[in-house]
Amino acid sequence: MEMLLNPLVLLTNFVLVPGLAYGSQLALGALGVTMVYAVLNFSNFSHGEVMSFGAMITILATYWLQSIGMSISPLPTVLWALPFGILGAIGLCLLLDRLVFRFYRQQRASSVTYLIVSIGLMFVIGGVIRFIIGPDDRNFNDGDRFLLKARAFKEMSGLSEGLAIKSSQAITVITAFIVVAALFWFLNRTRTGKSMRAYADNEDLALLSGINPDRVVIITWVITAGLATVAGTLYGLDKSYKPLVYLHLVLPIFAAAIVGGVGNPLGAIIGGFIIAFSELLLTFAYKKVAAYLFGEGFFGDGLLQILSTDYKFAVSFLILVVVLLVKPTGIFSGKSL
Repeated sequence: MEMLLNPLVLLTNFVLVPGLAYGSQLALGALGVTMVYAVLNFSNFSHGEVMSFGAMITILATYWLQSIGMSISPLPTVLWALPFGILGAIGLCLLLDRLVFRFYRQQRASSVTYLIVSIGLMFVIGGVIRFIIGPDDRNFNDGDRFLLKARAFKEMSGLSEGLAIKSSQAITVITAFIVVAALFWFLNRTRTGKSMRAYADNEDLALLSGINPDRVVIITWVITAGLATVAGTLYGLDKSYKPLVYLHLVLPIFAAAIVGGVGNPLGAIIGGFIIAFSELLLTFAYKKVAAYLFGEGFFGDGLLQILSTDYKFAVSFLILVVVLLVKPTGIFSGKSL
């Protein structure tokens, strides 16, 4: 029995649990991209830097709260500081819309124009972030590190392999579930959410129905900023905060949105988990799993790894290319807020 349970625990420890956490982070990021595309009808490539900006404000607020002795131990103080980051990201998004995006919206600019503008803003926001907080890694998790420790699991189960669940992973999955549930409730149950869906489906008909487009735009940016801040903060909490990493996160986030069907919230969530588990399954070294199942040295001295972890983001790109070739509209066939 142990021959089967040990590799199962090993896969749970290094694939399932991290995949759920990483998938939740990508899902929240992809939801932000989806909201902008569905309602405002353009792909915002600066979304990764909005995540980074929101996380940066949250971290600075965390440092301030720690300096005055405020904490919510055993939970990390960053949860207490999250509203500050959300407000900062909302301010940034509304400022960018006021100064940049509104002009192009009034001009009914092409999607290519929006693409170029958002890429430009991506580099500007990234530069501001690195000027304020610097380029270095920052670990701001001051709560309990583990919900379940490997040694404790070994003692309980009697197995050779231990299962460790970090507190940040549990917080990520629970928070993502609450945020997603609240978003779907808002979009489907509230008058404002229904107005946003109507505006996304048919802008001209929505205007004739008396829906205020400026209000819809503001609410869209508020929701997007909130999702971006939560996603960026949870990613930094689970791993560590480094501004340049968020620039690279744009690829898996957009891959998740496109795989699920860009513009479709449910598709963004499923796409996030598809990308996360694909990256982990293709870069995991199966040598120890094979040793439990077939005996030591059965497959030689290799790591039994399909791809090196250096090519993790290449997995997202590969999946993105395949989906665009096979089914460009994604799993849920594109725009449908």
